[in-house]
Parts: sequence; C-alpha cells; structure tokens
Amino acid sequence: QVQLVESGGGLVQAGGSLRLSCAASGRTFSSSAIGWFRQAPGKEREFVAAISWRGGITYYADSVKGRFTISRDNAKNTVYLQMNNLKPEDTAVYYCAAGPLTQIAASGYAYWGQGTQVTVSS
Repeated sequence: QVQLVESGGGLVQAGGSLRLSCAASGRTFSSSAIGWFRQAPGKEREFVAAISWRGGITYYADSVKGRFTISRDNAKNTVYLQMNNLKPEDTAVYYCAAGPLTQIAASGYAYWGQGTQVTVSS
C-alpha cells in the first residue's frame, strides 16, 4: 500500500506560484506512477498532471501545460507540482494519487491523499 499526504497549498494572487508536495510512505511508492488531480466547488475532479515511476514520462492537462511542472524524488518519496503563472480558474482542492500506470484517468489510481486547497485571487 501507499499512503499519500499533500502539502504546499495556500492563497496566492494571480500570476503567482506555489509548489505542492506529495509525500508518500509505503514500499511500492518508487514503482508507482503519481497523478495530480483537482476539484473545484461544484465541478468534477479533473486530471492535472502525471509522472511515471522513473520520472521519464509526464502528462499534462492542456489547461496547465507550460505553467505547471511535475517532478519526483524517489529518494525522498516525494512528488512535486510546481505551479507558475497561477490563474483564478486554478482554484481547487488538489489531490495526488498513486497507481501502477501513468495515465490521466482517475479510476486508474488506487491510492489517494486528502488534498490541499489552492486559492488564486484575481
């Protein structure tokens, strides 16, 4: 099993930056793909970014491409989401999730964190 804890959320002005962290415990973390998802009030959970277990494969949603960067440090059991040029529409609860394959579908991830709130003011 993998346990995940997100951190790094907060309130930021439009155009600002935040770096989210997803700290993991469990023997299988280093062999798991990690995805970031977000859910805004009244909306469905949506894919943001994903990274393969070695870090060689990354996927991004079109809405964040060029602004967000996903990376991982398996020695620290941590995955990061660097978010630059934030927009009010990025406001959401951000979740990280672990699964066997690098993919954009939430259903493919078996383990989820509790989420961290990101609020971007205009």
